[in-house]
Formats: sequence, C-alpha cells, structure tokens
Amino acid sequence: MTAPATRRAAFRKLHEAGCFVIPNPWDRGSAVYLAQLGFPALATSSAGFAFSRGLPDAPWALEREAVLAHVADIVAATPLPVNADFQSGYAPDPDGMAESVRLCVETGVAGLSIEDATGEPARPLYELRQAVERIQAARAAIDASGTGVLLTARAECFLTGHASPLEEAVRRLRAYADAGADVLYAPGVRAPDAIRAVVEAVAPKPVNVLVGAPGLRVAELAALGVRRVSVGSALARVAWTAFMAAARALAEAGTFEQFDGLVTTGALSKLFGDVAR
Repeated sequence: MTAPATRRAAFRKLHEAGCFVIPNPWDRGSAVYLAQLGFPALATSSAGFAFSRGLPDAPWALEREAVLAHVADIVAATPLPVNADFQSGYAPDPDGMAESVRLCVETGVAGLSIEDATGEPARPLYELRQAVERIQAARAAIDASGTGVLLTARAECFLTGHASPLEEAVRRLRAYADAGADVLYAPGVRAPDAIRAVVEAVAPKPVNVLVGAPGLRVAELAALGVRRVSVGSALARVAWTAFMAAARALAEAGTFEQFDGLVTTGALSKLFGDVAR
C-alpha cells in the first residue's frame, strides 16, 4: 500500500497547476472501480455515505466515529490520495474542531474539507468570526501533525439560501484563505461568471467546483481557472436512480426489464478478485 506521505505529496502536486477531476465514491467497491479508471485522487461523499446507511444528507445525521471509520475504509481501498468530506468538523468550537481534524488526519487522508454550515434552520451559517476561528483551529491541528494534509474550506452560501450567495461566499473564502485554507470551495456555484469571480477572488490559491448535474465540461471549467472538480453525491445518486427504478418496476409491475444490460456477476467478481489478490 502506498505510504500516506507519498499520497499527500502527490495530492499537493495535483493542486499546483492544471485541472483534475476528483470523483466521490460512497463505499469501498465504488472506490476500487474509480481507481481502475485512472483518476488521480478520490474524495469521500458525506451524502453518499449517509444514503448508504439509510440517513439523510444533514450535518446531524452522521456520528464522527462512523465517518472516521468510513474515511479510513476508503483510504485503505486504493493507493490513491483521498480527500475527506468532513462536513462541519463534527464540533462547533475550535477545540473540538482541532480534535476532530487530528483524528481525521490519523486515517491517512491526503486532504480534508471543512464547511461553515451549522445545520440549524434559524442560523444556517456560522458567524464569520467563528467560522474563521474554526478554520484556524483546523489549520493548527494539521500543522501540529506535520503531515502536510491539504485543508479545503467551504462556504455554503449557495446551498443554504443566502440572499447574496456569491458576494458572501467571496467574502468568506477570502477570510478562510487568510486563515490558512489551502483550497477554497463554494458548492452550488454554477454560472461561468460566478465561477470565474470565485477563482479570481482567492487567486493564486486553488478552487474546487462541485458538478452534480449536466452543464459545463471539465475543459470549460479549466478555462475558467478551476483547479479541482468534484461530483459530491452525484455518482451515488446515479446508482440510487437505477436501483430505485428497477425496484419500483419489480414491486409495481412485476417486471424485470430494468435488469437488461446489467454488468455480470462474473465481471464484478473478476474486478474485485483481481484487486484482492
């Protein structure tokens, strides 16, 4: 298995130039297959993991210990660098954040993402001062580990219904960059002009863009200056869409047409058998 230090160095190198796609597996098997396709790195999906456990995509739905075990499982599945979708750090205060980040680093991740959403309808985002302190605590914990794990800071303005999502995201991402974030990320930004504005606002630090629906191609995102492209829960939802359609056809019509064209058991056994050897 590739040493964590080697993975972390490779992950940092990916962020120095160009644009790369970092897909999001939701379990060990999907991670193995994505690695077979030649992607240079993987990222966990908190939503994809939650769905696999019959839970909603919500900050309160997953316990830290379960997430840490899941992240460790994805890290162990392939030789690729892994970025952990670590939601809001599973702690509201800086001390708790530092402890969570320390534990996440110990799983062997090459990077981790921290968001500023609270999960509270009345106050969907942390106040900027507190959000900055949380990023500073994450930065300090990583620096204390001496691992070089890459820290991504997320501004959740677009996903939480902020009245001025672009302006507020830019304000927050600049503050997070100053607080020590290596990569900046405003999930939900889609318009080319808005993407370019985010990239220019935090330059020269790299920007991650989330793509969860048809639209811009990777080459177009690269031309806008995007360094990293993730897909969040989209691949997990592709699997859920097919599964739900087949299950409904079986339950409601007693038909099996959705089974047409399936990958064979033998092909999957070979794929995972080759990896296990």
